Amino acid sequence: MKTLRALGRSARALWHVVRGLWIIRTEFGRLTPAQTDLLVREWSRGLLRILGVTLTVRGEQPAGGPLLQVANHTSWLDIIVMNAARPSRFVSKADARHWPLLGSLIAGAGTLFIEREKRRDAMRVVHHVAERLQAGDVISVFPEGTTGDGSELLTFHANLFQAAISAPAPVLPVGLAFIDMATGRPHPAPVFVGDTTLVASIWNVLSADGLQAVVHYGQPEACLGRDRRTWAQQAREEVDRLRRVDPA
Repeated sequence: MKTLRALGRSARALWHVVRGLWIIRTEFGRLTPAQTDLLVREWSRGLLRILGVTLTVRGEQPAGGPLLQVANHTSWLDIIVMNAARPSRFVSKADARHWPLLGSLIAGAGTLFIEREKRRDAMRVVHHVAERLQAGDVISVFPEGTTGDGSELLTFHANLFQAAISAPAPVLPVGLAFIDMATGRPHPAPVFVGDTTLVASIWNVLSADGLQAVVHYGQPEACLGRDRRTWAQQAREEVDRLRRVDPA
């Protein structure tokens, strides 16, 4: 039964993704930012419904920018979940551009790609993020720099906090969690780490029962004279707290 359900979900998800690509190519260039955000939010929520993922939002959603959202990173599903709660522009590793179909979607939605191993490229993205913040955008980043298994947060890289200092713009901590609705414990299906391939992780989600995605917003914080490393460490502590809150 799980296999049949997963196959049915995959067929509907594939059509939904193709439709999303068509919308990006035919609609995005002539829509207002508010109209684009609405399309992205509704498309993302539609995909979560197809995947059988229940979305729960806690805390106060940001009304607008300038704002740098910082969140923990577990899965390829994180971007879709955050866009379903409140659309924004993301900074993502360059490899994501080459994901089958999803990469085209992410790129089409205005994602800024970064080659983290190249210092010069990291500085380019910092300057670009600062410019977009100054223009009033909401930008979302995953400061761990890679996905984790959800058991413990990795160290937050501080580079992109410099963009918030330069803009200047507040930082909003966001905690993400994937929960098994039957047990209340972390759900392993979305985890995309180690030897797990993208295809295997997607199949795990397609096959999953009772998967709940929780987006927990904290409070926006101004720099208040902190250097980027101090700000990154304190934001990490708050994100860790937010992602551990009981979603029930």
